[in-house]
Amino acid sequence: MAKNTALFPFILITSLFFLWGFAHNLDPILIPHLKKSFTLTTVQATLVDSAVFIAYFLMALPAGFIMKKYGYKTGIITGLLVFAFGSYLFIPAANTQQYVFFLVALFIIACGLTILETAANPYASSLGDPAASTQRLNFAQSFNGLAATLAPIIGGRIILTKGYTPAQLNHMTEQGRKLALAAEASSVKMPYFILGSVLVFIAILFAFTRLPKILHHEGHAASKNIFHVLKHRHLAWGVTAQFFYVGAQVCVFSLFILYATKSAGLSEVEATYYLGICGAAFLIGRFIGTFLMRYYSSATLLAIYAGINIFLCVIAILNHGMITVYAVIGICFFMSIMFPTIFALGIKDLKADTEFGSSLIIMSIVGGAVLPRVFGYISDVTGNIQFGYVVPLLCFHIVAYFGIKGHRIGVKPENLPVSPIL
Repeated sequence: MAKNTALFPFILITSLFFLWGFAHNLDPILIPHLKKSFTLTTVQATLVDSAVFIAYFLMALPAGFIMKKYGYKTGIITGLLVFAFGSYLFIPAANTQQYVFFLVALFIIACGLTILETAANPYASSLGDPAASTQRLNFAQSFNGLAATLAPIIGGRIILTKGYTPAQLNHMTEQGRKLALAAEASSVKMPYFILGSVLVFIAILFAFTRLPKILHHEGHAASKNIFHVLKHRHLAWGVTAQFFYVGAQVCVFSLFILYATKSAGLSEVEATYYLGICGAAFLIGRFIGTFLMRYYSSATLLAIYAGINIFLCVIAILNHGMITVYAVIGICFFMSIMFPTIFALGIKDLKADTEFGSSLIIMSIVGGAVLPRVFGYISDVTGNIQFGYVVPLLCFHIVAYFGIKGHRIGVKPENLPVSPIL
């Protein structure tokens, strides 16, 4: 495939990584915002993550079938339009002041993201030299890191700074408090309206752009059904590792503001700036990790980064003050390469099974719905949100194993049943 033929499509595909990264990294702003507006516990507030990541579990298989039958371009345009529709739903959600309406809007957004990620990750990985697929995917995912830097800062300034303090709310009448919270909720309308409009524009741009076709049919026939592809051992471990990695990432990012206000005594607005620094560390980590992959195996780098994060989680649990915030920033830096590296290693050499394999790895993102709930439960039961970092600590052990051994390519004998992964 000629470089000049693939360059503009690769730029367009890369823009998708930024867009869904921006949407995901507004969620940590929404959690404290909605927690206060609806007087939620930490566990209840994590329903924001559950609404988002359960969509990955439910939509990954349909997304894979869309790609298999209609191709990547149709899948991308469909994902963008569903994503835009969910963004526009934030306007009536804010008007009605119903928590469940916000959750429905987030679920629909995530359905669009599922379709986009199922298409964009393997497409970016395959659009060029196969030997550089992991580096290429890490580079594209770097723009996800850029979004992680910008979204908390922009979202924090627009959504959180207009809020009322608990003391101010307590001195209001019930009607006044209701009106105040409704005014707070309206602050989400503009950023999500703008986001939805940008998505529609990008969808139109994709509709008029010719994308190179990516074929994966050489080497072996496709599996009979989607779960049969788990005969590939490295894919089965990739699904498992991605489940635990995404769970860890969502715990770290989505609960950062709640964590930093308790462990280091920061205000919510101050915490959003440090969350932006976490995003910057994530972005820098992606670029540095992509560079290091020229000299070191991506699997080796993955294992080393996971090992470092295990140590940093211990610091996040046992210490107090700003050192805990710095430890979490470090975790974000070393998480940076994990998603694209696990993804690329998991679908490596699947050939005709690539679309099915991609769907299963995207499906495993449901870890982001499950594990933050465990984090929240531990926090509420113990009364100390820092203890919740036991969850990411255990997750990074699984990621380290995948980097050490689980990524090795192998196929299970056809006559043996495939063990359940999750």
